[in-house]
Amino acid sequence: MSINENKVPSSNEDEQQNELLLEVSLYNDISLMIEQTRSSIASHANQNTIYLFWCIGKRVNETILKNKRATYGKQIVSTLSTQLVEVYGRSFSSRNIRRMIQFSEQFSDFGIVSTLTTQLSWSHIVEILPLKSLDSKLYYLKEANQGIVSVGILREMIHRKAYERKEIANSQAVESNKIPMNTFKDPYLFDVLGLKDDYLENDLETAILCELEKFILEFGKGFAFMERQKRMVIDGEDFYLDLLFYNRHLKRLVAVELKQGKFKADYSGQLRLYLKWLNRYERQEGENEPIGLILCSEGNREQIELLEMDKEGIMVAQYWTTLPPKEEFEQRIQSILAETKERIQRRRSLTMNESDKI
Repeated sequence: MSINENKVPSSNEDEQQNELLLEVSLYNDISLMIEQTRSSIASHANQNTIYLFWCIGKRVNETILKNKRATYGKQIVSTLSTQLVEVYGRSFSSRNIRRMIQFSEQFSDFGIVSTLTTQLSWSHIVEILPLKSLDSKLYYLKEANQGIVSVGILREMIHRKAYERKEIANSQAVESNKIPMNTFKDPYLFDVLGLKDDYLENDLETAILCELEKFILEFGKGFAFMERQKRMVIDGEDFYLDLLFYNRHLKRLVAVELKQGKFKADYSGQLRLYLKWLNRYERQEGENEPIGLILCSEGNREQIELLEMDKEGIMVAQYWTTLPPKEEFEQRIQSILAETKERIQRRRSLTMNESDKI
């Protein structure tokens, strides 16, 4: 046996190794500090810019209103823009100053949006300015800020009517305390799954798993996939749940059943059984009760309303495998939303009448 084979490391080698480890650790620590600081600086810079633009819009608008001449508004914006662009750059173009005015008019109190713009840029604000309702603007700002999504993704959310579809789904949970508001959408848009017209239920399930990232993006933040065809043995008989998810924000299991065609009343009984089983055997300490979603390619909205499944923690939603052309899509969503509002009003009226009788 050679002497080198049993060579014991010298104290100098130990010191060099320790020094190397210290250097690596020091580099990693300082790199983390730099990245965190850069992120914080960028975040504060964006928020300060948004606040600055709101202040500019408010100040310009006050000047225009004091003059009380319509032509003066265009004149002052044009003159101001020319002066500012020369000194401060293209961010102060006439078009952008008009957006600043819009922003200050739509949000007269900056405090309303200050907490919703901590992670956003001015480009995010520009995307929500054309929207009609204040609630929709606040919804998209909150979603984008919480998810820290890009301007492109925010634009896609608006294009795909995420707010309106969320409102339609919320109509089923008006009186419910089992399904938190804003958990689901209706309808879901599964055009990203690439299904053909003659697909089967199993094809839909397979497509969801193949395009899980796109499905989760449509499904909503906080959802994590758990299991496909979850097996449950009840009275010696096997039952299978199509898809099982977990929602980190809600701290609960979410059971999903996929159905082709119109909703049928017996679907609710089936999913109710699954939820009871999950609550007894799968729910862990600290979690809330499981909730369920039945996804159908067509809806029977009156049956769904009459069954009041939200009281059992169950919601029903449609899914569309193709996205209609823009105008048709807009009309269909608005029509469903109008019907939804009527159902909510009718449901509330019935509740009030029953209370009066008592």
